[in-house]
Amino acid sequence: MRPLKDALASYLAGALERAGHPVSAADALASFETPRDAKFGDLATNAAFRAAKAAKTAPRALADKVAAELLASLGASPDAPRVAKVTVEGAGFINFTFSDTEAASVLARIRAEGAAYGKPKTLEAKNILLEFVSANPTGPLTVAHGRQAALGDSLGRILAFRGHQVTKEYYNNDEGVQINTLGLSCEYRLNEVRREHDSKLPANPPMPENYYQGDYLTDIARELHKKSPNADLAECRCYARDTIMEGIRKDLLDFGVAFDSFYSQEELGKSGRVEKTLEELKGKGKVYENDGAVWLKSTDYGDDKDRVLVKSDKNYTYLTPDIAYHHHKFERGFELLINILGPDHHGYIARLKASQAALGHDPERINVLIAQLVTLYEDGKQVRMSTRAGEFVTLREILDEVGRDAGRFFYLMRKFDAHLDFDLALAKSQTPDNPVFYIQYAHARVESIKNQCAERGARLEWDDAVLAKLTSPGELRVLRHLARYEEALEGAETTLEPFRLVSYLVDLAAEFHRFYAENRVLGDDPEQTRARLMLCDALQAVIRSGLGLLGVSAPLKM
Repeated sequence: MRPLKDALASYLAGALERAGHPVSAADALASFETPRDAKFGDLATNAAFRAAKAAKTAPRALADKVAAELLASLGASPDAPRVAKVTVEGAGFINFTFSDTEAASVLARIRAEGAAYGKPKTLEAKNILLEFVSANPTGPLTVAHGRQAALGDSLGRILAFRGHQVTKEYYNNDEGVQINTLGLSCEYRLNEVRREHDSKLPANPPMPENYYQGDYLTDIARELHKKSPNADLAECRCYARDTIMEGIRKDLLDFGVAFDSFYSQEELGKSGRVEKTLEELKGKGKVYENDGAVWLKSTDYGDDKDRVLVKSDKNYTYLTPDIAYHHHKFERGFELLINILGPDHHGYIARLKASQAALGHDPERINVLIAQLVTLYEDGKQVRMSTRAGEFVTLREILDEVGRDAGRFFYLMRKFDAHLDFDLALAKSQTPDNPVFYIQYAHARVESIKNQCAERGARLEWDDAVLAKLTSPGELRVLRHLARYEEALEGAETTLEPFRLVSYLVDLAAEFHRFYAENRVLGDDPEQTRARLMLCDALQAVIRSGLGLLGVSAPLKM
């Protein structure tokens, strides 16, 4: 039997056509939404508003007419028992309330589809390149990079689960001004270490303000001194860069983030792609020379000003290799590019899209997500961070403090374009106030229930015949929420926002804990016990699936 939402879209399209306002079944399906308040049913459509505007008639009058037509066709169909009522609400919304039998049927779907529950039945799969973190290897990953890592990895998992081909890539800025400054900073620290071993050596002058100040460079210099005490500037540069990058990779793996590709800017430069891309832009007439510099005609493509690609000293600006890099993304066959950047990159979006449009690519195939800042709180007080002074909270410290699960989940608890307050004490707590604990505890509680029932001879046995026993308000609330899992994932996919899944899981756990407080799973009625065990088992499967897509574990004991 086809999904009821799809069936209702067909009935709605037919009713609108008979009312003189034809629409496609796809448009009818797109008009559905889940009401925020359960009293308005399981589905609502604003189709009457859309049609009424074109017909210049009152939406309520048209909704009454369409609802009557819809009821007539639905009543004569095999789908009639699946719908409890159809009502017209407010100024013209048509609302559908599913029958209890239809609500309970989600358990059979979850059992039949298994780990695939929540995947779309049909999908136009895309080949997606997802680039995120891409922190310069000039220092450890910070708390801000952690948010980008959690967002990117979870988004990649969701998109892959939904059927897309996803490549997760880290762009390694392993050359340029900042890396040169890193080399100078490491050399400065190495000279300090040398003087520790030979007091006759002259003391360092005051450290320049633009050097990297963190103690991590002293640690790197000590290790380098053991391996190569006479290392020159070039060796300092490469050793510091590669050591920091090795630490970044380890931190990411420990955070549950595995990249498919690390793309080197240094290798990009050696490949000749930057020069080739510049020649291509010149051949298309998209650049010009002025004051000895080469400029991109980016204002032709919506940017607020033209951008310098080659400075008068013949060095590239930072934008130029980025243009070549993104050009290569398209050349590699990716259909959709997703970049996750920090909050200081808003102005970068227009120039990036303009550059790719100048090269003949569709700028609409580039999505740039700006992950806003993170503020850490501990014991109610803000944790101060100052990268200028070399004092910053690292991702490693977050991992050590709260663990991978809480770290990832708390990073995803707000929409990526909203500021995030990260409460360290709450993340470490094992109370219902901690949302990740609350969800994981629901998963573990189901396992405990199943074990207790098995000990008393009530084993989980799937039997569709007992689903009619699931009629209590708490049971129906859980069932209806389970049925919305695919909708939550679809929302996360289309908005590129894992927060949709976070919010869904929090609400699902709340409904389960409420159900558990109101109902005894192991009761006197064997059939009701079996039905409730089926409900619990399905809920556990959905929680396990959802947490997995967020990169969070689903423990069986807590």
